[in-house]
Amino acid sequence: MAKDDIMTLTGEKDACPSDKFSRRKFFASAAMVAAGAALVPRLIPQEKVQEEKPTPPPPTEIKTNIDEVRKIPRVEGSLPGKYPGKVVRVKTGANPVGQKIDGARVRKEISAGMAELTGEKNLGKAWGKFIGPKDVVGIKVNPIGEAILSTKPEVVDAIIEGLLAAGVLKANIVIWDRRLFELEAAGFTAARFPGVRILGTELKGPNGEFYDGKGELWAKDNIDREALPYVADVEQKYDKETLGYMINEGKNSYFTKIVTGMVTKIVNVPILKNAGATATCCLKNLSYGSLSNTGRLHKLWMKSVAEPCAFPVLRDKVVLNIVDGLQTCYDGGPGANPKFIYDASVLLFGTDPVAVDAVAHDIIVKERMARGTQQVDARAKSAAFLDIAEGLGLGVATREKIKIRDVKLG
Repeated sequence: MAKDDIMTLTGEKDACPSDKFSRRKFFASAAMVAAGAALVPRLIPQEKVQEEKPTPPPPTEIKTNIDEVRKIPRVEGSLPGKYPGKVVRVKTGANPVGQKIDGARVRKEISAGMAELTGEKNLGKAWGKFIGPKDVVGIKVNPIGEAILSTKPEVVDAIIEGLLAAGVLKANIVIWDRRLFELEAAGFTAARFPGVRILGTELKGPNGEFYDGKGELWAKDNIDREALPYVADVEQKYDKETLGYMINEGKNSYFTKIVTGMVTKIVNVPILKNAGATATCCLKNLSYGSLSNTGRLHKLWMKSVAEPCAFPVLRDKVVLNIVDGLQTCYDGGPGANPKFIYDASVLLFGTDPVAVDAVAHDIIVKERMARGTQQVDARAKSAAFLDIAEGLGLGVATREKIKIRDVKLG
């Protein structure tokens, strides 16, 4: 099945609607309002008031179990981690679209970013700020764009080098995402990464199908039904094929066992890209990448991007975010349309996923506006998930409080 067909099936295509409200429409609307105001009589007859229909109430907010989650005590190291509000932005060498990434150069750029973030020039000591030899480390990538636009294997090579320098055993490194077949299509295979585990929550069995001979999902036991789920008061029925991508229906979205029981630390490595007029980066890579039954969550997109990251299985395990912006898309996301992909040549580092996402959002919006794809930066609408996350104590969304450190090699 084609990628666009899969994303339409699962609700991931146009997950966050584009902001089509252009500057021209803004001024046109303003002019219409002004003209209308001039025509309205100063006094409205009483009988006219009685004829007017009452303003409909705003749509009911979809309730979740976030208040229950707020009460769970935090631990040392909970998000936003060691460096709240700090973002390191590394300007990399050129990464022409369609050409091979220079892995040796990327390793130097990752090392430089980690040194600037931690103050440690020694690779092992820099990574040792977050990871210990006894940890089982999950590297959360984003392979949804397959080979066209996914976390680059060369970036993951450099991260593995850092983990090994910190004393982590190769057998205790897990590259993971929600769909195993997308990982493989993006180049994350056992042959490419020998000795490292490659795991996905949703998968197809030896028969190449989601279902075994008994009609049961191969992946049904990969979600943790005993751990606290993300509960949202909205449901969606899936057909048999879509259920293979969702695992369950109902009001519960369950976390993958990869985060609830396997890994002790998570290094989050999203790809920089747009979703409509906003950017999907650290928070969404964690929330939607860790949960089942996400199709229904697009009805509360802003909340469901942020709130799951407040659950202890993510809040207390994510220690580092490294955004792969070597190549990105300014439109057509969150999928991968080649005509919108460009050489952004940037890597972002931070323990604070909210601050990193704020910087990522600004990069995407600036590019969209420069290309005429978007005329108005309606941040209050397109990045409300950042404010929600800040309110949950996950990081810093206020631009004036974010400290950006720029690094340029050579």
